[in-house]
Amino acid sequence: MVNGSHLSRRAALRNSILGLALIGAIAACSPVVDHRGYLPQGSELDKLQMGMTKTEVQALLGSPSTTATVNFQGDSYYYISDTVEQEAFFEPKVVDRKVLAVRFDQNDRVASVARYGLEDGRIIDFNTRQTPTRGKELTILQQFFSNIGKFDPGASGPTGGSTSIGGSPF
Repeated sequence: MVNGSHLSRRAALRNSILGLALIGAIAACSPVVDHRGYLPQGSELDKLQMGMTKTEVQALLGSPSTTATVNFQGDSYYYISDTVEQEAFFEPKVVDRKVLAVRFDQNDRVASVARYGLEDGRIIDFNTRQTPTRGKELTILQQFFSNIGKFDPGASGPTGGSTSIGGSPF
């Protein structure tokens, strides 16, 4: 009887450890969700009206995420919000993007307001952190098969010339 209770405790401990390991594995696979940026919400947007000045817009909505770099017909404010998911060690992926564009006329008054989503644009990676190389990059198989037929058994050493047994080839 003592031996039977010892085995049941061992089985219970093993099952507990397996259960904790399973919970840990499931938790590790769940994505980490990160919300970035600021997007004004309903009541603030309802107060936004055509003809408001830049200072009134900034007082109402706060500082924009970015502004237009080219002031052709008037300035623009952009309020941008991203939702990014990352699973385990994989690259983070943008799953949602919302952009509020407030455009001003030449008198710095609100001329138009537009809302954009991820489906309205495309992602451009300005900083890839990769140095481009010249030429064609070959895969391992392409490198292997491109050398077939290029072997020269008469060539020896780094210079590719043959040597005579008695000394110099000259």
